[in-house]
Amino acid sequence: MKKLSLMLAASLFIGSAAFSQIAKPVTWSYAAKKTGKNEATVYVKAKIDNSWHMYSQNVKDGGPVKTTFTFAPSKDYSVVGKTLEPKAVVKYEPTFKMNVSYFENQVVFQQKVKLNKAATVVKGKVEFMVCNDRECLPPEEIEFSVPVK
Repeated sequence: MKKLSLMLAASLFIGSAAFSQIAKPVTWSYAAKKTGKNEATVYVKAKIDNSWHMYSQNVKDGGPVKTTFTFAPSKDYSVVGKTLEPKAVVKYEPTFKMNVSYFENQVVFQQKVKLNKAATVVKGKVEFMVCNDRECLPPEEIEFSVPVK
């Protein structure tokens, strides 16, 4: 009887753990390409699960948390201009009572950098928020390192 109770308790624990998985609807990947002797473009790609969307860098105050890039200062490179993004979907969201810009399926952000060294690693972090038609997840911050050769 003791074995049966222990097995039942273990299966309930394992079953509840499976249902309490934290949703991770965005997968990130990174690449860099030299565009000249002293410059490169860093590509930061977000693959977004079906039914989810991630917000643009260009969301007005009062709305969801916009995507924000922060690049670590380095003597090996300097950031040139703003992080570029493709054209976003713009739609009125009743939750925020405003038009918001967002991406579905995937988005590739691009950042130009001036190189002070032939090979380096561009480091930074991206803060973002995702929603679907039922819920929004809390904003998340991901660190990245992109080799430039």
